[in-house]
Amino acid sequence: MLISDQYHQIQDSIKNKLLSTARNPSDIELIAVSKKQPKEKIIELLNCGHRTFGENQIQEIESKWPSIKNDFPDVRIIFIGSIQSRKVKKICELCDEVHSVDREKIVKLISDIKSQGLKTPKLFLQVNVGLEKQKSGIHPNEINNFLNMSLLKYQITFDGLMCIPPERKDPKIYFDQLKSLSTENNLNKLSMGMSGDYLSALESGSTHIRIGSSIFGARG
Repeated sequence: MLISDQYHQIQDSIKNKLLSTARNPSDIELIAVSKKQPKEKIIELLNCGHRTFGENQIQEIESKWPSIKNDFPDVRIIFIGSIQSRKVKKICELCDEVHSVDREKIVKLISDIKSQGLKTPKLFLQVNVGLEKQKSGIHPNEINNFLNMSLLKYQITFDGLMCIPPERKDPKIYFDQLKSLSTENNLNKLSMGMSGDYLSALESGSTHIRIGSSIFGARG
């Protein structure tokens, strides 16, 4: 199936799901996860009109996107990977949003960049909803303290929360949990849901879904 067909199929699935939730499709940000995808596939999707893409390595963003942006200057890049402290400045420079902030050190570095008058992206706080040792993200019980610390100590605010639910478990449990946590902390944006579970995430109130293989197919 062509990328354009897969893309429109995803869009139709989103619209159909939202019919039962009284939500507007324009409120949903579809992030096409383009990590390790060749330029040819990305340009095919760009020619469909899509402009929001997710990447998880700054090296790949640096090597792949500047030339694409010459022809598509309105592209938005969302950083969704693990953040290395030495890469924070470059991430802020090249990305429009970061969905994987997970520790105070990263907040401090972003604050330092902001204090220099440089560009800083919108931020989402990654939450370890499954309390998995191998995953990044702060403990769900620490969200309020972390948000207050970021604001009072570093003058940094967050737009929303992000999570990756545990594998082989019902993701809806964790999506509902993140929705409750966002409500408790007065954050109205939720980055949750990928190719295998985005419909469930939409039911739980996701505003940003991260779709890779269902649009592009297997990674190159």
